[in-house]
Amino acid sequence: MSTRSTVRTTMVDAPPPRQPGRSQTVHLRAGFEKNRHLLIYAALLLAVVITLFPFAWMLLGSFKTQGEILRNPTGFLPQDPTLSNYGRWFTELHLGRYFFNSTVVAIVTVIGNLLFCSMVGYALAKFEFGGKRLLFALVLVTLMIPGVVTFVPLFVLVTKLGLVNTYAALILPFLTSPLGVFMMRQFIAAVPDSVLEAARIDGASELRIWARIVMPLCGPPLATLGILTFLGSWNNFLWPLVAAQSQSMYTLPVALSLYSTGQIATEYGLLLAGSVLVVAPVIILFVLLQRYFTQSIASVGVK
Repeated sequence: MSTRSTVRTTMVDAPPPRQPGRSQTVHLRAGFEKNRHLLIYAALLLAVVITLFPFAWMLLGSFKTQGEILRNPTGFLPQDPTLSNYGRWFTELHLGRYFFNSTVVAIVTVIGNLLFCSMVGYALAKFEFGGKRLLFALVLVTLMIPGVVTFVPLFVLVTKLGLVNTYAALILPFLTSPLGVFMMRQFIAAVPDSVLEAARIDGASELRIWARIVMPLCGPPLATLGILTFLGSWNNFLWPLVAAQSQSMYTLPVALSLYSTGQIATEYGLLLAGSVLVVAPVIILFVLLQRYFTQSIASVGVK
């Protein structure tokens, strides 16, 4: 009897199993969140290194001689840095002329896209007219048509008009784009109709409303469209190769391809230096306008 009483007393008096306190749980969660953030930062850092490594190798390789590149293709740092590759582009290969051609074509193409795409987007977003939905559907359909499909008909048209080997041949086919129309239409559709109606009541014309109200509100999509258009025009190779039939009309990508590849072997140092000169303006433009680019990407799908 006494043994049973002792066992019962012991079982009753035994303390319950200890549960982790609230402060300990919070500490564990904080440690888990910290480790998770460290893993995310490490993954992002690895992605940045993988992304920037080719650019760093291209930049450092542009200071190497042809012999050094052939002896050690995987070498990172140049053993005997030289500016001869850049010097050849500016002296022997007349880089200034090709840079001027690319700049003129890119700037005029960007201006045309900003004007015409915003006009068409404004009409599709705020006007009511017959066939509006069908027209917008055609714009979406053209987004799925590869450019190579229209390449030959476009070249035949340019030839019939006598525009081959002119700036018009390099610019006119790209003065507007379905992607630009879609982007501008999606953004302008979010502009309140009450603002436009107030301007109409005050006697403003549609052109004045577009220029004074709509365009100032479209800074982010215009910047994004400008970056994408500039990038596409600046890096365009196949069309200028066909439409520009003399050296005086070559753009930078065409000159880079033709002059860096010799009859016997490719001059890799010259090719890397030319690649740096081609990529640098695009990187500078993106750095200057990246804030507007990210804002537009975040809002372009909102109606």
